[in-house]
Amino acid sequence: MKKYWKFGASAGLAAMLLAGCGGQDAPTGENEETPVDTPKEVTEAEFPVTMTDATGEEVIIEAEPEAVVSMVPSNTEIAYELGLGEKIVGVSDFDNYPEEAASVEKIGGQEFNVEKIISLQPDLVLAHESGLGVGEAGIQQLRDAGLAVYVVSEAQSFDEVYETMTVIGQATGTMKEADALVSEMEAQVDEIEEQANTITEPKKVFVEVGSSPEIYTTGSGTFMDEMLDILNAENAAGELEGWVSMDPEAIVEKNPDVIISTEGAYVPDAVEKIKTRNGFAEVAAVKEDAVYNVDSDKVTRSGPRLTEGLMEMAQAIYPEVFSE
Repeated sequence: MKKYWKFGASAGLAAMLLAGCGGQDAPTGENEETPVDTPKEVTEAEFPVTMTDATGEEVIIEAEPEAVVSMVPSNTEIAYELGLGEKIVGVSDFDNYPEEAASVEKIGGQEFNVEKIISLQPDLVLAHESGLGVGEAGIQQLRDAGLAVYVVSEAQSFDEVYETMTVIGQATGTMKEADALVSEMEAQVDEIEEQANTITEPKKVFVEVGSSPEIYTTGSGTFMDEMLDILNAENAAGELEGWVSMDPEAIVEKNPDVIISTEGAYVPDAVEKIKTRNGFAEVAAVKEDAVYNVDSDKVTRSGPRLTEGLMEMAQAIYPEVFSE
């Protein structure tokens, strides 16, 4: 009999966001920060290596991994960007990038197949803090089977994403690649921020990350709030914290200049639904036809494409400043 364990959020918006991330996978509560061993100056693979993961577990990686299972899309995207594609032997059902991930063995989605993972005989399993709770028992079973399981901390900012890349680089012997990737992303963010600093009239933006059964948005302490801050834009829900639901009437009252939806991949007519929503005809964003879709994976998945997502948001909010 196959054994499955819950991994990540369980339903509705949470499931949709899980497919689009792996770090910022779904509306979650506060997370305690757990220190991780991440020597920034290491540029060559040094094994064995001992690292402390998000659970406080001391994980010993005896040698440079040759077979890796990634349990969430964000870890997978980072691993591929670090040149580990040929070593990836298992990924989650939600993994859709890069294209090569489609041909890799699947280990489950919100529920992961413990026996399947063990059968792949990985040298390293990259789990994720967002999958703890009901998924913790399954992770322990993997450890009991003798697998090296490293639980990556849930990142809530660009700096924490950079830290994640450094950690995965250390665990896989790709520190040089990780350092180069972080430097590249930092330079891209700096360039976008420099352009945004020329904006003299910041716009108010409402970001809709879910519309059914309730409208969900992103408040402070989230990637998209940080993105709006970098872009010199005001988050219409900035006084709220984390992933929160918001009444349509409250959105109308906020009267945002721009509305951004991340549901396009799941709700093809998401923009039209927003425009025709009861009471929204008087919202500035609707009047000015400033309602847009952006790629959900790029703005919610804590990986190397976050800078692409930042640029997509920039072009939607300030097309006059950020041209193609």
